[in-house]
Amino acid sequence: MSGLRTASLRRRVTVTVLVVLALVLVAVGLVVDTVFRTQAERDVNAVLTARVQLAQQLAKQNTAPQTLLRRVETRGVQGSLTLPDGTVLGGPGLPADARIRQVRATLSGPARINGAKLTLTADESLIAAAEQSLRWVLLATGVGALVVAAVALLLAVRFALAPLDAMTRLARSIVSGGRGGRLAPEKSGTELGRAAVAFDSALDALEGAERAARESEERTRRFVADAAHELRTPLAGVQAAAEALLQQPPDTPQEQRERLQLLVVRESQRAGRLVADLLDLARLDAGAELDRAPVALRELAAAQAEQVRLTTPDVTVEVTGPDTVVVGDRARLTQILANLAGNAVRAMAGRGTLTLEVTADGFTVTDTGPGVPGPERERIFDRLVRLDAAREQGGSGLGLPIARGFARAHGGDLWCEAAPGGGARFRLTGLPPA
Repeated sequence: MSGLRTASLRRRVTVTVLVVLALVLVAVGLVVDTVFRTQAERDVNAVLTARVQLAQQLAKQNTAPQTLLRRVETRGVQGSLTLPDGTVLGGPGLPADARIRQVRATLSGPARINGAKLTLTADESLIAAAEQSLRWVLLATGVGALVVAAVALLLAVRFALAPLDAMTRLARSIVSGGRGGRLAPEKSGTELGRAAVAFDSALDALEGAERAARESEERTRRFVADAAHELRTPLAGVQAAAEALLQQPPDTPQEQRERLQLLVVRESQRAGRLVADLLDLARLDAGAELDRAPVALRELAAAQAEQVRLTTPDVTVEVTGPDTVVVGDRARLTQILANLAGNAVRAMAGRGTLTLEVTADGFTVTDTGPGVPGPERERIFDRLVRLDAAREQGGSGLGLPIARGFARAHGGDLWCEAAPGGGARFRLTGLPPA
């Protein structure tokens, strides 16, 4: 593919206009020359016709031939008269190289002139000289007009293309690292105005993309740092417990060994859960693929309630709502419900009432814990953000953002609100019905 032709726009516009102007001047010159020559020929013909008519009148008035010839002749017009008896009066007195035009007429009148032959000759040399002078005037005028037009065009094109120069300067400043500059056209309906608006829009999009990229990079850097910090704690626990096991003397009581082994397993499981959560977040960022099928939400809620009763018997679990069936990924919906229930149990410190309510397009999870302050109800869905109560219970700070991510992947949404009797309520809505 050939590259864009980038010849000087000023030069191209100037040359194009001058060529068009030259063609127009040539056309005008040809028209003027043709019109002048045609009109001059008409004038000569008119003069010769008028002289012939005068000669006819003088002949009828019995004017003497010599007098008739003298009165018919005028400036640039010579005449000759051949009488009936063969006598020739007058004759060509024009230069040999003169351009001439002749007319002949037969006169009628008294016997001495009746049947005489009149020849009138017009000299067109004056007309030819006038034509030549006119052509030189047209040529000089045309050349002068082209010179003046060229100078005027250079100035006019420079002024007309000033907005393009402004665009070029702004583009160079953007390439050099400058930001924030805009063309801000006064009129957006003109060609240059529309181009300037499009240019400003492109700069807005560019700077917006740069800001988004920087913010994304900053979030990624912060997330990686926080994730590394979160992983360091369970890994340090595993390392400390493993080193303690290795340093135990042979006579160490079995109970103490089992306690250290349990600590290793617990910290390993904690690290494994954190890694699994990080993988879930990575899948969400890449666009989670869901295995969609009809899912009975009340069945999921009942299974989750049974699990909570087994693991935390001091929590009272209630399941309410209709037998709603939606289209979704059963495993991911179970994960959302488990994350919300686990978050509620930690917030209640293992004691209280947990209500799982199935709705027409989702479910709600309500607890009787300390609740979530208003300013924190949106922030808790950020990654690795935990409230003090949850932090004391060992939450990773990833369960809620994972739950919201999978809820939105289903086409729904998840948010937090205050429960009527105190505590927090997490509401999932927008799941497509089966």
